[in-house]
Amino acid sequence: MIIDTHTHTFNPEFDTDRVEVITRAINNEVKYMLMPNVDVESIERLKQNQLLFPENCLPMMGIHPCSINDNYLNDLKVIEAELFSGKYIAVGEIGLDLFWDKSFKEQQADAFITQCKWAKTLNLATSMHTRDATFWAIELLKKEKLDGLRGVFHCFTGSVEEANEIIKLGFSIGIGGVVTYKNTNLRETLKNIPLERIVLETDAPYLSPVPYRGKRNEPSYLKEVVMTLSQIYGCSVKQICMQTSANAIEVFGLKSIQVD
Repeated sequence: MIIDTHTHTFNPEFDTDRVEVITRAINNEVKYMLMPNVDVESIERLKQNQLLFPENCLPMMGIHPCSINDNYLNDLKVIEAELFSGKYIAVGEIGLDLFWDKSFKEQQADAFITQCKWAKTLNLATSMHTRDATFWAIELLKKEKLDGLRGVFHCFTGSVEEANEIIKLGFSIGIGGVVTYKNTNLRETLKNIPLERIVLETDAPYLSPVPYRGKRNEPSYLKEVVMTLSQIYGCSVKQICMQTSANAIEVFGLKSIQVD
């Protein structure tokens, strides 16, 4: 069994073949797909996707840092009402992004910490986006002293130092298609990170693994990531699947799911 801990199959890129994509994932052992929300406008698409495969597609609720703008306080009220309805397995996709736009930096920080506090109140995991902002996120989390907060630093591509700081905070590391790229240092970094702190993800439709790089990503492609991780950690594909699934179940509190 494989768990994709971060996929956007509710995005418009899947409008023409969503059922086929999710069915293909399930047929390729990706039995569970965790879906982080992006903004207020994506909530309805997220819900409709979940209704198609209620046992396999599990929704999160949050607002992406790139969706933070002048209206973010009103958007947060909508997100909060949805999250506290009790229908969501985690708080996400939340975080910080200094790659695309720095003009709402302080608003991003406020929205990030606000949503982290909601996660702690509800005892839910978080799915964090920290592009060009990993150490900033770590600093904010330390400053706020949100003891017991858990979750995943999604799409990790950083250094051993960054990984160790994340692990010290009690978080796990999300690994996807980037680990298969020729020009990445991630494979060397992962040799210093215990497999027990790794979860799998696609970030579909983005960041397709080799040999699908440049094409739309989808959850069934996680097998390429699994094979690469088996080479890095020197263990079987089955061991990678079992351990990363157990990790995801622990992080996200998915106690009803059995590793097989």
